[in-house]
Amino acid sequence: MLLFVVERFFPLRKATRSLLARLFVNLAISGFAFAAAVGILQPAVQSALRWSAGKPFGILHLVALPSPFLFALSFLLMDLSFYYWHLANHRVPLLWRFHNVHHIDPDLDVSTAFRFHFGEIALSTGFSLLQVSLIGPSAWAFAVYQLVFQAEVLFHHSNIRLPVGAERFLNKVLVTPRMHGIHHSQVQRENNSNFGTVFPWWDRLHRTLGVNIPQDEVVIGIPGYTLREDNDFWNALLMPFRKQRDYWRRPEGALVVRENLPAERNAARLAD
Repeated sequence: MLLFVVERFFPLRKATRSLLARLFVNLAISGFAFAAAVGILQPAVQSALRWSAGKPFGILHLVALPSPFLFALSFLLMDLSFYYWHLANHRVPLLWRFHNVHHIDPDLDVSTAFRFHFGEIALSTGFSLLQVSLIGPSAWAFAVYQLVFQAEVLFHHSNIRLPVGAERFLNKVLVTPRMHGIHHSQVQRENNSNFGTVFPWWDRLHRTLGVNIPQDEVVIGIPGYTLREDNDFWNALLMPFRKQRDYWRRPEGALVVRENLPAERNAARLAD
């Protein structure tokens, strides 16, 4: 709620659609996602945590380190593995069908952080089981990561304008609104960048970082799904089960590209 209020007074990007209409759709979609999380994802993860705790299986069970180091390692490995899962959601066609429901939101604010299709949540159960089993975090470490993860997802989806100098400093250790805003760009190359959730380091490591796009040049959404009716609740909910359009062309057929390349050539320098 704090982020929602602050972004009304200090917006990073101008809104293009009615806030109330978007809130209705985003919260309605999130209701189904919450049901899938409570009914499928969380019970499965809790079972995996219990199983992992009693088995000498998982990376963290193979190393003898003091508890603080084990906690830090588990935190880093969970965030790195989620980077790969997010990347897969963009690269695997079946996963993208569902993840695209998140991306077709025509504006980006803290409510978008709740807008995930229930199918994506259900499919993520398999990833979460594999993540917990292979890493072997304690229930306490997993809970702390989830708390930070959820808070960071809300923060970097928010439309809060921070002083660019402060955000550049913060972006050295955290994914920030300007960084993630570029990930929601209609330009395919920019959409396929900045996959990190908590830490931006994984994008630097895998060369998927691109933060030199000014925010006033970022158009939010997916070009092929920019019709107003595409973001009606039922259309968004049923979209993954329908024939897919060309994602990167507007309804009239125009391919969305960035004609004016950034003046700042350093892709790792955050633009205003």
